[in-house]
Amino acid sequence: MSSDLDFDLDFSPAPDRAVAVSPLVRRIVAANPSPFTFTGTCSYIVGRGTVALIDPGPARPEHVEALLRAVSGETVSHIVVTHTHMDHSPGARLVREATGAPIVGCGPHFASRPLADGEANTMEGSGDRDHAPDLQMRDGDAITGPGWTLEAVATPGHTANHLAFALPEEESLFSADHVMAWSTTIVGPPDGSMTDFMASLEKLRARSERLYWPGHGGPVRDPQRYLRALIGHRRAREASILTRLRAGDRRIGEIVPAIYPTLKPQLLRAAALSTFAHLEDLVGRGLAVTDGAPRLEGEYRLA
Repeated sequence: MSSDLDFDLDFSPAPDRAVAVSPLVRRIVAANPSPFTFTGTCSYIVGRGTVALIDPGPARPEHVEALLRAVSGETVSHIVVTHTHMDHSPGARLVREATGAPIVGCGPHFASRPLADGEANTMEGSGDRDHAPDLQMRDGDAITGPGWTLEAVATPGHTANHLAFALPEEESLFSADHVMAWSTTIVGPPDGSMTDFMASLEKLRARSERLYWPGHGGPVRDPQRYLRALIGHRRAREASILTRLRAGDRRIGEIVPAIYPTLKPQLLRAAALSTFAHLEDLVGRGLAVTDGAPRLEGEYRLA
């Protein structure tokens, strides 16, 4: 986290309990809190009568049962998945078994770039490689129900297949893990790409939604101001990495302690992945160099 961003840390929902947060939206937070999920994964129910479920979350029977209780007597027309991380998408298959509704949204899990020779998958275990949607949605595709529309907005970066979903009837956006009000997003190659992540932030700046419903934490209430702060935060982190290269640091293991001096030990791996993603982006832009393809254990220097 960083003091230059106005995080909303007062979000303390009761787990597995449906709460109406707008006329069209109900939220249920899974009981899977962690340093990476905050209070848990937010699942959303959109509409009344005929509804869509967004991100049914992890394959926790208790959470799926809570979702099904919340829509008892209603028809689930679509099960929407924003991206294939294990805290967001596996529950979709359990909801499909229970309701018969199709899984729509992002496509199968894939890496944003090929792995370098001998490099392990840095996000091993986080990707849901069993995800297979009944309908893969692409940028601009939409699904509809009585009084609601969900339009796919391609926002790669956190994962290569990440989608946000606009709800034009309420001028809001389900931003999933691309924009969250409790922390900055982890961008970990090869599933994620800092170059794509920054481009997706700029893409959202050109949109007009007034409120974001994220995958973790409470709402982002002033998204345009917050997007500017996120971009500024990432550019400041990039500048810090360049400063460390200028000072003679060559490896990520040297850079991370210098630019994250107060980070909790359980978050050091995520910080290393984020630093790696920044270095990949800097190499791609010609501001840093490395021998061969960028690697987590590689050496870097100023161009």
